[in-house]
Amino acid sequence: MRRLRRRMQIIFQAPHGSLDPRVSIGQAIRDPLDIHHVGSKTERTERVAELLRLVGLDIDHARRYPHQLSGGQAQRVAIARALALNPGFIIADEPVSSLDVSIQAQILNLMADLRGSLGLTYLFIAHNLAVVEHFSTRVAVMYLGRIMEVAPSGALYGNPLHPYTQGLLASAPVADPDAPPRPPALTGEVPSPLDPPARCRFQARCPFAMDICGQVDPDLAEIEPDHWVACHLYPRKD
Repeated sequence: MRRLRRRMQIIFQAPHGSLDPRVSIGQAIRDPLDIHHVGSKTERTERVAELLRLVGLDIDHARRYPHQLSGGQAQRVAIARALALNPGFIIADEPVSSLDVSIQAQILNLMADLRGSLGLTYLFIAHNLAVVEHFSTRVAVMYLGRIMEVAPSGALYGNPLHPYTQGLLASAPVADPDAPPRPPALTGEVPSPLDPPARCRFQARCPFAMDICGQVDPDLAEIEPDHWVACHLYPRKD
């Protein structure tokens, strides 16, 4: 697992919560290098300075502690720590949801730049539909732990097929104060994840629910090229 962990890292939702308040920023970034015995002591120190510059922070930040950083700075540190071992795959779990909107854009742009320059692959987990559309190249929509629809970002936002995806996109706020209010796109309460509905998990809230939805759990099937949906509205093309 140690070899595998070097190739995969994670960026957490709450940057201050993911950093040890008793450990300096420099040591927090250096820890992965120490744990995996990467380079000499001098090379590790140089690597910390390189990573700080890579995420837009000064070397002086290495001597600071998490409580001395803003939320955006702390998340930059978390990104630097995730990059320390040159991973190819990074899980980003709601990495901007706890940040101010202006800072969110900075962090997203930084992550996008790093993706291009370092050849990274992100698994980006988020609830903000606008952020997902802006950042992702391929999107999977989940409901109660099950994937309902998977497609390239443009196809999913331009032509959502699953009723849940359609409801999600229809419920997104419109940036127009004069726009008339819209009726709720999704009605009903979300069932408990501990006791989800049998078979199709969205059936209790779906306006198109049929008898088969409570009898057979729909498979994820390719309805259009590279556009997969788990819904009985779209019979499988076998």
